[in-house]
Amino acid sequence: MNTYDTITFEHNDRIALVTINRPESLNALNQEVMSEVAHVFGEIDRNKDIAVSVLTGEGRAFAAGADIKEMQPQSFSDMYVDDFFGLWDRFAACRKPVIAAVNGFALGGGCELAMMCDMIIASEKAKFGQPEIKLGVTPGMGGSIRLTKAVGKAKAMDMVLTGRMIDAAEADRIGLVSRVVEHDKLMDEAMAAAKEIAGFSIPSLMAAKEMVGRALELPTTEGVKFERRLFQGLFGTADQKEGMSAFVEKRAPDFKDK
Repeated sequence: MNTYDTITFEHNDRIALVTINRPESLNALNQEVMSEVAHVFGEIDRNKDIAVSVLTGEGRAFAAGADIKEMQPQSFSDMYVDDFFGLWDRFAACRKPVIAAVNGFALGGGCELAMMCDMIIASEKAKFGQPEIKLGVTPGMGGSIRLTKAVGKAKAMDMVLTGRMIDAAEADRIGLVSRVVEHDKLMDEAMAAAKEIAGFSIPSLMAAKEMVGRALELPTTEGVKFERRLFQGLFGTADQKEGMSAFVEKRAPDFKDK
């Protein structure tokens, strides 16, 4: 793995921990962060020793949005030709499960980044919002579509049109986050969830992530067909035989990711 300037990376026991490390700017998401996050998650996808990742932020923020100073002077042609924010699609395409451990502010791009993850575990001190309207723009990293799918049109319109910030309790109530935990226990909870996930077979984890993701895109009939084909396909794996044999034999399975 490379050495990074804006993030830290470590992995142990099939779990990767990636931390956005620009606390002096509340982990603002500049181009360098985007590039490094996209790169490290590409490496994670290719690393057969990693089953699941946790993404968090250093200090008081998960990520307080995109870097406004970097964007302010850009023209339309700059943004369009460079496909500004385009590299985030690479992160969103990570095939292995990613848990967002939201420790504080997740605003604008930070909220969008959390929504690209598969689970959001939020500290009770977490704050979420899409305040781009206050800057004369809109969400640009997928916030409008992912937020609407997560919480519905009414709440998404409220957040996008007013730019208001919501707390962890409201985020939990409207279905934006998976769970809310005590602030001091956030990383313990996130790593415990990751440990549980890491105990399963990587092919089945990847299939499960893919089918839930496609559920948001496909009509019910097609989604059921897609799910069923992936389910049936897993019967071609050694881990299916091991998992079901272990169940019948009343023992813990020993998955080999094959």
